Amino acid sequence: MAAFTFNKLVIFGVGLIGGSLARALRERAGLAGEIVGVGRSEKSVARALELGVIDAAVSIDDDRALRSALEGADVVLLAAPVAQTEPLLARIAPFLDARTVVTDAGSTKSDVVAAARSALGARIAQFVPGHPIAGRESSGVDAALPELYVNRNVVLCPLAESPAGSVERVAAMWQATGAAVHRMNEAQHDRVFAAVSHLPHVLSFALVEQILEAPDAALKFSFAAGGFRDFTRIAASSPEMWRDVCVANRAALLAELDAYTAVLARFRAAIDAADGAALEAAFDRSRAARTEWQERGTIDAAKAHGASGTPNAPKSADDFPAK
Repeated sequence: MAAFTFNKLVIFGVGLIGGSLARALRERAGLAGEIVGVGRSEKSVARALELGVIDAAVSIDDDRALRSALEGADVVLLAAPVAQTEPLLARIAPFLDARTVVTDAGSTKSDVVAAARSALGARIAQFVPGHPIAGRESSGVDAALPELYVNRNVVLCPLAESPAGSVERVAAMWQATGAAVHRMNEAQHDRVFAAVSHLPHVLSFALVEQILEAPDAALKFSFAAGGFRDFTRIAASSPEMWRDVCVANRAALLAELDAYTAVLARFRAAIDAADGAALEAAFDRSRAARTEWQERGTIDAAKAHGASGTPNAPKSADDFPAK
């Protein structure tokens, strides 16, 4: 695969995800192309400009500035909540050059593909759906890191209309950040991430909500320690983003919630019956599976780093306004 280069990259939503991509391409990959940040207003991307993460800031409501920003763009990244995909694509479609490749960083893909087909119509071939599997509990451009994608997965979901060259270009962009790129269709993507990403976030939010509703919530929070902190870390994530993810991927997420509820019911029955043997057997299976998963990821990362000098092994979008 050819190394990634660009003359102009336009990022809608220069927060954690978009800002980290910009910093990785500039600081880690040493690329010198122009990076333009687009926000709901110039003020919303002013911090990214102040930090030097982008070279120019544009308001999405300014037709002339937006046209100029998109003119000659090699790649456009939508790093916005998934519910904003269709209106964003509809907004930029009249200004897109025919050679510009558009991609996204959304956590769901079936809805994003449907939105792209609706907004882009005959220009759908310019869109390559993507999902970088990286993040932090902090959001906004101040949380952006040049190494955020090192040893992380990025999933691309190419469309039937996607030219191979466009897919390879997006893949090369993410590989330049240190990520490993994988491909799957959008339905498979949504099933997989409902289980390993969307469900854990819902459970984390739910535990905090449960304690908040207790009459002795303050007392419980005062004694919460490491286990609570680890389990609820991702409840510090963007509520706007996860609201959109839950609604967008509700069919797959509901299936996972039902399956999880069934397991909880089984555990509850064992606890009620004081069936320690059943609990220990289930806990032992879970511990062994998690240990195997963790060790496999560590070994894969070491192999990738040793083989190529570029770490790109597996591990597990920020909101549109800069926060």
